[in-house]
Amino acid sequence: MVTYSKYLSPVGWYVGSYLLRFIELNAMGNNDPDGRFLAWENTVIVQASDFDEAYRKVQAIASQEATPYEGGPDAVPVQWVFEGITELLPIYEPLQDGSEIMWTEHESLKLSDLKKRARSLDQLRGNISAKEA
Repeated sequence: MVTYSKYLSPVGWYVGSYLLRFIELNAMGNNDPDGRFLAWENTVIVQASDFDEAYRKVQAIASQEATPYEGGPDAVPVQWVFEGITELLPIYEPLQDGSEIMWTEHESLKLSDLKKRARSLDQLRGNISAKEA
């Protein structure tokens, strides 16, 4: 079994996720720590020579999403606010069909719960709910 560094990709690719929060620029409470906001967590891949460069690249990509604009039919001033990077992982295999780019360990799941995590194509498309399946 090959052991890899958790901070260095042998193939020069990294997968990173970042959080964006949606605000109306003229609304009250945009900085209220207890306020509720629409948020997106986006995941991208970047080519980088090391972990630090990958971090900077993901940060730059996310920052490009934070440009104010006028939204909706009323042209309300809005903006996606970059809140930070949530995950940054090296990719260990060359990119091609079937390359593993991420994994998550799930400890001690009951078989019945494990099977519930799997989704059909229709469920992934949102055509049917997990309860219908």
